[in-house]
Amino acid sequence: MVLSCIHIFLIVCPLIIIVRILFLMFMKDKKTRAKELRETPAKTMIILGSGGHTAEMLRIVKLMDYEKYTPRIYVSASTDNISIDKVKDIEEMKNDYKIVRITRSREVGQSYISSVWTTLTATLEATSLLWSEKPELLLCNGPGTCVPLCIVAFVFKIFCALNVTTVFIESFCRVKTFSLTGIILYYFVDHIIVRWPFVNKSLYDKVYLS
Repeated sequence: MVLSCIHIFLIVCPLIIIVRILFLMFMKDKKTRAKELRETPAKTMIILGSGGHTAEMLRIVKLMDYEKYTPRIYVSASTDNISIDKVKDIEEMKNDYKIVRITRSREVGQSYISSVWTTLTATLEATSLLWSEKPELLLCNGPGTCVPLCIVAFVFKIFCALNVTTVFIESFCRVKTFSLTGIILYYFVDHIIVRWPFVNKSLYDKVYLS
C-alpha cells in the first residue's frame, strides 16, 4: 500500500508540474491579465543591460509614475558602473529605490566555456535576489543580464512561490526580428513589447506594440 502511494505520487507530481509549465507558457490569457487594475503601488524590479540598453530602459523609467511603481530595485551587472551612475542621476533625491549588482552571464568577448560558470553564478544570485525581494513587476530589455532573472522568476511561478509579472521590452533597433534575448525569453515572460509593427507578426498573441 505504501509503495503504491509512492508510485502514484512520483507519477502525479511530474504531471502536475508539466501541466503548470504548459499553462504558464501557452494557455494563460495574458491580455486579460494585462487589463487588470490595481490600487496599490507595485514593487518593481528594473533590470539594466548596458550602453544603449540602459539608455532605452531609463527613458522608460523617466516616464513612469513613481508613486505607482515603488519601491524600485535596479539590477545591474557587477562590472557596469556607467548604468549605476545614470540611475543615480535620474533618481536624484528620491529614497524609494535601491541598486543591486549581480554577475553578468556573459561579458562581451568572453568564451562560451568560461561563461558556463558565470551563468551558473548569475543564476544563483538571481535566485537569492528574487526570493529576498519578491518583486511584483519585473521590467527588462536585455541583454543577457536579464535572462537568469526571468527564467528563475518563471520557475518560482511554476511552484506558486512568486507572484510577479515579467515584461520584456525589445530594443528599438530591432526592426524586423527579435534579439537573441527576446527569442530565449519569449516563452518565459508574461508580456513582450516591441517598437516596430514588423517584428515577428506571427507571435502577436503575446506581443504588444508600444
